[in-house]
Amino acid sequence: MSELPLAQRVFRALADGALHSGEQLAREQAVSRSAVWKAIGSLEALGLGLEVAPNRGYRLPAPLVPLSADAITGQLAATTRARLRTGEVAWSLGSTNHELLARSEPAPGQFDFLVAEYQSGGRGRRARPWYAPPGGALCLSLGWSCAALPPGAPALSLAVGVCALRALRGFVGERVQLKWPNDLVAGGAKLGGILIELRAESAGPAYFVIGIGINTALPAALVSQVEQTGTRPVDLATLGAPAIDRNWLCAALVDELVRGALDFESQGLAPFDAEWRAADALAGQVVNVQVPGGVFVGHARGIDGEGALCVQGPAGVQRFASGEVSVRVQP
Repeated sequence: MSELPLAQRVFRALADGALHSGEQLAREQAVSRSAVWKAIGSLEALGLGLEVAPNRGYRLPAPLVPLSADAITGQLAATTRARLRTGEVAWSLGSTNHELLARSEPAPGQFDFLVAEYQSGGRGRRARPWYAPPGGALCLSLGWSCAALPPGAPALSLAVGVCALRALRGFVGERVQLKWPNDLVAGGAKLGGILIELRAESAGPAYFVIGIGINTALPAALVSQVEQTGTRPVDLATLGAPAIDRNWLCAALVDELVRGALDFESQGLAPFDAEWRAADALAGQVVNVQVPGGVFVGHARGIDGEGALCVQGPAGVQRFASGEVSVRVQP
């Protein structure tokens, strides 16, 4: 335990939600009170929402369960666990996706997963920052290899979105929708995002790193910070899952992702198409599609068989394989 960073050890000590004095924490961690004070400051700088009781100590607003590779692996389905090469939990990384991309890929049909309590360089589409404080979100990356690049590979993010919906139903029912091409939303607010990165050779094997970030319980201060960037966030606690165990959520996601990867590799988007359409947050809405050269405005008409967004404009339906989409504010 002494090999872990002090900030991580203090985080674990505070995870029970009880009040812990600086003196108590220093004694338990065999460090000075000044070192504890610095660790508390470090946790607050990472976005951890702490309640400070003057002259009494520190506590979290609610108890939480720290991430654990053993806990996640132990809750995987046996068929999933049989395909696992490595599963790890890190305290802090620049990016779980970047870390897996830098590693050798597993054999086809096997996978790795990597989860971090905190990412200093987490990102979404267009390199936007992804804010994820310790204990307040799940930052998961899964590395999957295919013997060859599957047909329709660009639609993988849509299939992954459906996999995430399937996993989340056990926590918040049917409240989550999908916003093309890779956002998880609820009530128009962003719950999570998907970022898929690929390393492939011509006519050779393909290595996908599937990154998913899901807000579980964001501190109020961080919600305000994210809103200032123009994005309205929501978390699972707000949606009615206040006591969520992120290890359980991670295992559910990994199970669905592995099943989904096998289906996508053999059948493409077809096994996911109907569920994606049923959860389409843009269906029928007037949208702006930002593409190189301008903005296309029209009514969203779902996706085609290749996962492209279909938008009806004055001259007919136009399909978009990529682009930035937002719902148009009506005058």
